[in-house]
Amino acid sequence: MDYKKLGFGLGLFSIGLGFVEVAAPGRLARWLGIEGKTAQTVTRLFGGRELLAGAMLLRGPAVSTNGWNRVFGDMMDLAALGLVFSRSSRKPAVAGALAFVGGATLLDTVTARGLDHETARTFARSERVPAL
Repeated sequence: MDYKKLGFGLGLFSIGLGFVEVAAPGRLARWLGIEGKTAQTVTRLFGGRELLAGAMLLRGPAVSTNGWNRVFGDMMDLAALGLVFSRSSRKPAVAGALAFVGGATLLDTVTARGLDHETARTFARSERVPAL
């Protein structure tokens, strides 16, 4: 499996998802059955995080840290959706979102682990500048 290509694809996916969350937070919140300014603000903030995660993956699709960043973001999404589930008027929509994010978490974890295995490191190698 080409984990670098998979990382790049996940970066594109993150950019698209982040754009939706930032551009239409009210519509997304209503679809999940929650209303209010707080829901829109949190959705917009999560979208910003998703845009940053996507940008990092596009910049370094072979760096496993960028993949793990998505995994940790997925964990935040799952926790937030768990809270939303108890308050939502549209529980089936939230359950679908939970399943979707769960699948993304699995794919992100497989990708990050694969990149760890391929590169044998978690952080990108830095170029050493010779001392003057």
